[in-house]
Amino acid sequence: MFNSDRNDSDRLSRDTIFLYELGTLRHVQRTWRQFGGVPYANVAEHTLRVTWIAMMIASREGADVAKVIQLALLHDVAEIRTGDVNYLSRLYADRHEDEAISDMVNGTSLESDLAKLWEELKLRESLEAKIVKDADALDCDLELRESEAVGVSLLGALRETRDRAFARLYTDTARKLFALIYSTDPHSWHVDGKNRMTAGDWKDS
Repeated sequence: MFNSDRNDSDRLSRDTIFLYELGTLRHVQRTWRQFGGVPYANVAEHTLRVTWIAMMIASREGADVAKVIQLALLHDVAEIRTGDVNYLSRLYADRHEDEAISDMVNGTSLESDLAKLWEELKLRESLEAKIVKDADALDCDLELRESEAVGVSLLGALRETRDRAFARLYTDTARKLFALIYSTDPHSWHVDGKNRMTAGDWKDS
């Protein structure tokens, strides 16, 4: 139950400002768009699928699914202020993610909780934090496969790099998903699933 005093009013005001800031995550582009100008997912879109991947892994690995969701939603939030960096620009960019997170959540109702979650993500010691890191990596593989399916050649250049990423995965489920990503057609969900051609009026025509 919320208090009605001035301090709580100030905190709720900060919450509202933070929500506006969170909304801008959909305008933050991931910088690997630089490699050919391909319209890869923005940071908000990336975060959504990372969260779903992490949930799936967590359910199979016996992890705390609720904690995993929280960590996944938080994992790239600092990029609202720092921007995204790719494997090339990371060599030169000096980002201050800790300061960004601290300033973003300062005075909000979630300040204490998010500070703890951020530390857990950074330490990457808990199963839940490791799962989110795995999910973050797998979303890249999914997107590379999707872009390959529509004629983009970047995966060919990065395949050795992605194989090295496989070696850094923490969980058995993530390793199995990695193999399946590269052996499954990205179009199979709509071509081979229930549709007009497989279960409708075009099936026998």
